[in-house]
Amino acid sequence: METLLLYLPIFLALYVFTNKLFHKIRNLPPSPYPPFPIIGHLYLLKKPLHRTLSTFNSHGSVLFFQFGFRPVLVVSSPEATEECLTKNDIIFANRPRLALGKYLAYNYTQLAWAPYGSHWRNLRRISSIEMLSTHRLQMLCDVRAEEIRSLIHGLLSKKDERVCMRTLFFEITFNLMMRMIAGKRYYGENVGDLEEARKFHNTMTESQRVVGPANNIGDFLPFMRWIGLGVKVKELQELQRKRDEFVQNLIEEHRKKMVSDCSSLSGGRKTMIDVLLKLQETEPEYYKDEIIRGLVLVLLMAGVDTSVNTMEWAFSLLVNHPQVLKKAQLEINNYVGDNRVMNESDVAQLPYLHGIISETLRMYPAVPLLIPHESSEESTVKGFRIPRGTMLLVNLWSIQNDPKIWENPTSFRPERFEGVEGVRDGFRLMPFGSGRRGCPGEGLAMRMVGLTLGSLIQCFEWERESEQLVDMKEGSGFTLARAQPLYLKCRPRADIVELLSQAH
Repeated sequence: METLLLYLPIFLALYVFTNKLFHKIRNLPPSPYPPFPIIGHLYLLKKPLHRTLSTFNSHGSVLFFQFGFRPVLVVSSPEATEECLTKNDIIFANRPRLALGKYLAYNYTQLAWAPYGSHWRNLRRISSIEMLSTHRLQMLCDVRAEEIRSLIHGLLSKKDERVCMRTLFFEITFNLMMRMIAGKRYYGENVGDLEEARKFHNTMTESQRVVGPANNIGDFLPFMRWIGLGVKVKELQELQRKRDEFVQNLIEEHRKKMVSDCSSLSGGRKTMIDVLLKLQETEPEYYKDEIIRGLVLVLLMAGVDTSVNTMEWAFSLLVNHPQVLKKAQLEINNYVGDNRVMNESDVAQLPYLHGIISETLRMYPAVPLLIPHESSEESTVKGFRIPRGTMLLVNLWSIQNDPKIWENPTSFRPERFEGVEGVRDGFRLMPFGSGRRGCPGEGLAMRMVGLTLGSLIQCFEWERESEQLVDMKEGSGFTLARAQPLYLKCRPRADIVELLSQAH
């Protein structure tokens, strides 16, 4: 035993020296600390991961980690990100083979987790042209308008009451998505099965718990699965069974309606499931129910939670900065007036509202590390060699909160986006990602978030529950949510109470 203790420091010193030497010889990007045998850098990781990784930025904007057996590249500058997602875009267009991709994405065949290739390109085409095109979204704009009116009328009776903003935003976003996807609403008046919605909400919450680039230790140390550590396969399979059951029931409902030649929405408008079932009629061998379920689940899982989080963060910032809220109300008043409620076409003419959304997404990006990429072959980034099979994490949160890039990044200043169209600013601001694997739902998200936030700002006064500022503590999931739900007090604005009453 004494001999072992005597040689242990020598062994460790030799290991560190050898590791650094081989690291340099292989021309890999710098690593913050020498990796431990077997576990690599996993011992350094704490939640939230985007903040932990940001603490190593002093070592450089391109860092190389070893998460168990898996090499990981972390980039945290616009220049490095641009090099990965432009010059090396095809090389990094793949996704790592994580357990959630196998068990929650139909063995890596779902849009978000499919490897780069003809199948992925076809899914991307379907989502971009058939489901999320400007024309398709415009056809369903009155659906969004109806849901906003329903939301406003529901709040009229809550004068000075305590309102859970997360519940409010979830219900309207879920209604909006489900009406576009399946022609059904689950909250408010004339709803479908409320218990069905509750079960799926729980399933969505559970899904967010298990997804993430480093949530499952079994993805990096396979032997951990053998001893029962990490996310269990049976747990993932049961979760997917619940998700499948919910969506398959929707498909069967629409299949029966199509047989009787009934549209899912009044006026002959077709829902997204209708569109996919029509494609199934033309190519039944490709557009199987599994493909349809996968596309619907991507829309629901990616669209609902991220939009809810963004709107909740936006209102947290607004009530902590009442002068910004007043300025937004003034902009809407000046453009829309007080004789009507704003509509979706107004949003494009409200640059300060756009600034609020952009600033919220800058400070609290919906997916702070984006969905991970993986290199399909050896490449070079900032002069360093990146081995084939390296997982790429873009630390978007770090880039968008870097004081070297943004003046006073911790200050909520929507004015900084004056003159910037949309929510992109090169690779300094790209909350929906970039390149081939960028989010195809950006247009839908901006329509929903812009109209919802603008309408609530126009129609109601919002206040904190107390004099204390709202706590801005973050949660630790894959998407960036508040640690605790936001509760506010609201009352209809005096100058449009009569208008709202007449509309009701």
